[in-house]
Amino acid sequence: MMRKHTRLIGWVVAVLVILAFCQLGRWQLQRMHEKQALLDQQLPARAQTLSLAQAQAAPVQLRWVEDHGHFLPGTVLLDNQTREGRAGIKVYQPFRSDGGAVVLVDLGWLPMPGDRTLPAIVPRDGPAQVAGLLAPPPASGLVLGPAFTATPQPGVWLANRMPPDEVASTLALPAGSLHGPVLRLDPALPGGYARDLELLPNTLPPSRHLGYAVQWFGLALTVLTVALVLEWRRRRPARPLLP
Repeated sequence: MMRKHTRLIGWVVAVLVILAFCQLGRWQLQRMHEKQALLDQQLPARAQTLSLAQAQAAPVQLRWVEDHGHFLPGTVLLDNQTREGRAGIKVYQPFRSDGGAVVLVDLGWLPMPGDRTLPAIVPRDGPAQVAGLLAPPPASGLVLGPAFTATPQPGVWLANRMPPDEVASTLALPAGSLHGPVLRLDPALPGGYARDLELLPNTLPPSRHLGYAVQWFGLALTVLTVALVLEWRRRRPARPLLP
């Protein structure tokens, strides 16, 4: 009876482990498809130019935007952003088009020194012509602590994530005025900081997600194989003892 219970517990544990590995593999495949779909949108997005209001009203996907308006007060510095292996921050400032649409504009990247002294930020102001890629915001990562922290520089906030409603509240913008996507400013435009239109910075490409998915499914198959071998050995009739 004890052996029967031990055997049952062993199979329950094996099945749970197999399901967990399969779920992790499935998640990696999902991330692969999401990122590949994002990359597939990049070239078609440049084929059509929309105003900011048109792009925000269209179905959610990459859109190339050109518009005129003015920058609004308030700056968000997104922490823990790397570029070419160096740690730094990304600078975001809200922009309102002449048509009334509001978006956070990615002005580029600045290095963060070892003592974590924030670099001086010169906010944009006045009328401006903007162009760039309306793209998903940076991934939030782990949600730890408050999203925003005030800095010594008035109107400048350090953030570890950028939920649109919290950004709007922090920058004294009307509730619901900010959409999820941000405007990745065209690197060819003057002003701002170091920037590019790389869609998957500091993250894994689709091929790596596929590789990890194969590993997780392989581990699930290994656990199943081991469980079946052990079951077969338990069921195999014992050899008679030699006289």
